Amino acid sequence: MDTFADLLIEIGTEELPPKALPNLSKAFAENFLLQLKAHGIEYETIERFTTPRRLALLVRKIGRHQPDQSIQRRGPALQAAFHADGQPTPAALGFARSCGVEIDALGRDVTEKGSWLAFRVLQPGLETAQLVPSMCEAALADLPIPKRMRWGDREEEFVRPVQWVCLMLDDARIAGSILGVEADADTRGHRFHHPDRIGLSSASDYPESLRSMGYVEASFERRRDLIRDQVNLLASTHGLKARIDADLLDEVTALVEWPQALLCRFDTRYLEMPPEVLIETMQSHQKYFPVVDDAGVLQDAFIAVANIVSRDPDQVRAGNERVIRPRFSDAAFFWSKDLTQPLSAFADRLETLVFQEKLGTMAEKSRRVACLGRYLAPMLMSDPDLIARAAQLAKCDLVSSMVFEFPGLQGIMGRYYAEKSNEDPCVSHALEEQYLPRFAGDDLPASACGKVLAIADRVDTLVGIFGIGLRPTGTRDPYALRRASIAVLRLMIETSIDLDLRDLLKVAANCYAPGTLSDDTVETVLAYMLDRLHGYYADRGVAVDTVDAVIESRVTNPWDLDRRIAAVSSFRMLPAADFLATANKRIHNILSKNAVDSGDAGSVDPALLTDPAEIRLAARIDELSQACGPLAARHDYIGILETLAGLTNEIDTFFSDVMVMSEDDRVRQNRIRLLRSLAGLFMLVADISRLH
Repeated sequence: MDTFADLLIEIGTEELPPKALPNLSKAFAENFLLQLKAHGIEYETIERFTTPRRLALLVRKIGRHQPDQSIQRRGPALQAAFHADGQPTPAALGFARSCGVEIDALGRDVTEKGSWLAFRVLQPGLETAQLVPSMCEAALADLPIPKRMRWGDREEEFVRPVQWVCLMLDDARIAGSILGVEADADTRGHRFHHPDRIGLSSASDYPESLRSMGYVEASFERRRDLIRDQVNLLASTHGLKARIDADLLDEVTALVEWPQALLCRFDTRYLEMPPEVLIETMQSHQKYFPVVDDAGVLQDAFIAVANIVSRDPDQVRAGNERVIRPRFSDAAFFWSKDLTQPLSAFADRLETLVFQEKLGTMAEKSRRVACLGRYLAPMLMSDPDLIARAAQLAKCDLVSSMVFEFPGLQGIMGRYYAEKSNEDPCVSHALEEQYLPRFAGDDLPASACGKVLAIADRVDTLVGIFGIGLRPTGTRDPYALRRASIAVLRLMIETSIDLDLRDLLKVAANCYAPGTLSDDTVETVLAYMLDRLHGYYADRGVAVDTVDAVIESRVTNPWDLDRRIAAVSSFRMLPAADFLATANKRIHNILSKNAVDSGDAGSVDPALLTDPAEIRLAARIDELSQACGPLAARHDYIGILETLAGLTNEIDTFFSDVMVMSEDDRVRQNRIRLLRSLAGLFMLVADISRLH
């Protein structure tokens, strides 16, 4: 018999939660691989299969036997294991019993640190088939399931009731049970097209047997591609284009086993509403794909994906059209109701909408954002009065009927309602742009008002939440402070906002009533936000030590930090970079261990420079200081580092010829000052001693 085989594990259930399905499948595979590793079982590859009614793994070329295992246990020290007369102590007898042997069968473990009783045995490996049920149970027990359920009078718990279990090693059924269900060699087909059992002749037949006999495409990836292709083809056949949101595509894939796309229609009168309302209704509520024309204009149609190939598709189509109609009717009612008053009329209701218990209402938050916005406005060439107006209206749509029903439309509806209320275009666009970027890689606000509002709103939240001690943890970030930090940094860096972050945080803190925030709020938030730069630049392929070197410059202007990081990244490509980084490490070590006398610690006395190497280095430092000043004023940090790269020979000669730690205290102090002035030139950009 071949020493390797294919292993199939299938857990059949009632319909699993669609949004959690991909993560459940991934975690099941990862957990089972950990079990294989823990048991020392070899395998070649593992394939994941998942549908609304099953989690399955197909492990290719898995070892049929677990390798023999050498078991070693150390018992009590010999001096504690035997009495003076040589008789074993209770500790020794207890250790022997725990190992299942007599005392004479125990060995000795002798090292330089002492001697102990020891138990050694070579345990033959078990057959993989014997281990699979328990390994499956362990893998399933660690799935990320927030709330498990029990069914009937069973004690077992899982995310949904388990209906069947299939375990096979090549063509043989594996005996055992999982979650209280006895395993067999059968799977189940589509709930409607083939509800009967499907016998498998081999584990490797699993995906094709389900596909050809059971009307089930078990591969999540293939099913997703099939849906995408069907939807795109159906739309193009009618001269349309489908809007396929990636998250929606995954959710629809998790809802069907045998997809069938259908083009459906709705009443054109609903197109009088904002297209975002219709799209949100179709996508979030009904899991439909909207369609547009070549110009991107929403059309009176959508594509539904059914989980059945119907003999009467028109009836299925009519059912989907009937379901969407009352949804659109409700949205139309909310739209008309909200438009009966200007957007500003909603402001009074913000006085009762709590932002955070200790930080007050949304109305109070709006006033703080206006306070901070007025400070930011001149820096972005924006009108402070328009910013204050935008801040006053920014959260008004939260209490509108439409956003109450469709929270995902916040900001979008604010823009529409502001336009209908004849607000300034800068204000109207800012109401939508305040939420940008919504996710990693999302667009940034385009207007000046939008940038100001987006920054002010997030900074107010950061300062307030940190100020009352609700810092995010590794697993909890209910106010999305990480995302808010990255958004502010992106805005300041990628739209070239030349602004000191510490100053901004101080202004934000001053917009709160005295005594609301802790005294260390500004510095705590500043450190937290700057630490987010590591992740921001890691995503762009920038080395961690490059970011560290720049942050050590103590600069707190993100836009300026970005220019420095670009300069250091460029500097590292220079031939002199490694030498200069090493030299700066040496300088840093000397300076950290040797303080200079009080007074003008930066001044170098030319009269105390006697060695030709230090005289040349001092002259070059003076020369390059004059050259670097204008470069620093222009934030030309690449120019500064390229200029300083010309110091290589002078620094090399200095360290070769000059004894810094002279016995003459005045000379030693002067040479330390010289090195400090040299390090100061590099610190115009970064602490390159941090480069590895």
